[in-house]
Parts: sequence; structure tokens; C-alpha cells
Amino acid sequence: MKHEKITFTSEGVPCSGLLYKPEGEGPFPAVVMAHGFSLVKEVFLPEYAKKFADAGLAVLVFDYRNFGESGGEPRQLMDPQMQIEDYRNAISWMASQDFIDGGQIGIWGSSYSGGHVLQIGAADRRVKAIVSQIPTIRGRIGMEKKMGTEHVDAYRQRLMDYRQARYEGAPIEYVQVVNAEGKNCAHTHPEAFEWFTQKSEKMAPSWENRLTLESMERYMEYFPTTNADLISPTPLLMVVAMKDGITPPGPAIEVFREKIGEPKKLVQLPKGHFDLYDGETFERAQQEAADWFTKHLIKEAVR
Repeated sequence: MKHEKITFTSEGVPCSGLLYKPEGEGPFPAVVMAHGFSLVKEVFLPEYAKKFADAGLAVLVFDYRNFGESGGEPRQLMDPQMQIEDYRNAISWMASQDFIDGGQIGIWGSSYSGGHVLQIGAADRRVKAIVSQIPTIRGRIGMEKKMGTEHVDAYRQRLMDYRQARYEGAPIEYVQVVNAEGKNCAHTHPEAFEWFTQKSEKMAPSWENRLTLESMERYMEYFPTTNADLISPTPLLMVVAMKDGITPPGPAIEVFREKIGEPKKLVQLPKGHFDLYDGETFERAQQEAADWFTKHLIKEAVR
């Protein structure tokens, strides 16, 4: 299997990607994928990409604007709508390549981007299969899990005060993604600090432990499942972790059962959020996604 660095443009900004190609000449069905909350392409995503490429899919893993090796300012601004545009521009880049079957492109997302792919799948009919893993269903719910319900209203006031200050010329402020105390940061979950600092920093030197404060406002307001009923008939696989303390499974399962039509599949895995990247449930999540894309992109393409 071959892989190479590529660059595509999103709204005029260069975005960095890793392109994985299966054996053969193509044209290949394809998958576009990007990471979740603050993370960059090198953090565990290549293992998913290699699995998909082994199955016969071309895979593009990319960094959003403002993150990692991609361009864009201000750095570390995490805007879900911008990131969704980056996904859709990545799809366009893949579809324009002569070794890609532009009619058979799927998308994969996890955590924050697990929400992105739900919103994209409801709007973009170029997408022929979706895997949404431990998805963000509503930013407000995630914020309560990250910092505690009792702190959210005070944090919202801080964000409103900051918005006013920015309008009046104040400089950009940043918040740490994680810290050892688990306080005054974006991720306060007890597992987050070790996972981000011991793993993300080692795997991806371009990852930064900070986000603009605007990022938290946009996260809190994010509600990617408003149009989830429009995803069908695009096939959707949703993978949830039943002990997930960051993107809790309950809201995701409710949306899956009540708003999303067929064809669809729900996989409920034990353990927690980070286990789907390198823990006990990683291989199961990886295989379920590969099987879903094989069924709906490769097998459909040869009919």
C-alpha cells in the first residue's frame, strides 16, 4: 500500500492531507476522513486509513484549516462549519482525481467530526456511505460533560464577555485543551490529559494544546443533527462507546433510532471514548467501519 502527502485548497487555504492508495490502478472508491476535537491527522487515523486501503479503498486523511500542517489564520480556531466546508472541499478534490471513482465516496468522522459527517451526509448527496463514530450530537451536552453542568452558565457568560471585548479590539485569547489539574481547560475528563499529552504530542508534533476561546463558543452552539432525518437513503453506520464520558451514547442512540432512516446500523461497544482509537475496542471499530465501506462503496460499485 502506498501513501503520500498531498495538498488541496479549501476556500483558498492550503490543507494538508495523507493519501492512501490500495494496490491496483483504479478507479477506486474512496473515503475522506478527519479528526475530532483539536486533533490532527497523524493521531491514530492512519491505522484506520490503512485498514480501509487494505480493503480496496483510496483514503484521504486531512488537517482542517488553522490546524496541523494546513494553512489558515487564526491558528487553532476550531469552527465546525469551516471544518465541514473542509470536508466537502476534500470530497471535491478526491472526486477530481482520475484514480478515484467519484460516484463512490464515503466519509468517516469521530467525536467532533462524528457530528460533522452527520451534517454533511444530510446535505451532500455525493456522499454514498457514512461512518459516524462516538459522535458529538449537541455541543451543549458535550460542554456539560467536559466541565460539569454547574459551570456551564458561568462559562457562557465568560464567552459573551469575550465576544464583546473582541468586538472592541481585544486580542485573541486561548484556552488549553487539557491540563494536569483538569480545570480551566476544554477537556476536563480525567482520562483526557494523559491521552492527549502522552499520545497526541508524541504522534503528532504539530498538535497544539490550545484553542481560541471563540472555538468554545462555536462548540457550545453546535447542533449537527438538526437535519439528521435527511441522511437516509445514504447508508449510515453509527458506533458508540457505552462508557463514554465525553460524547455520551444516549443522545446518539436516540437520534439514531428516532431521526435516521434506513439503511443504517448501530454498533454499541463497551469501554470509553478513547478506547476506539487505541484501546480494547479499536480493532472492532476499525473492522466495522471497513466492512461498512466495503459493503456500500466497493460492492455497490461492482454491481
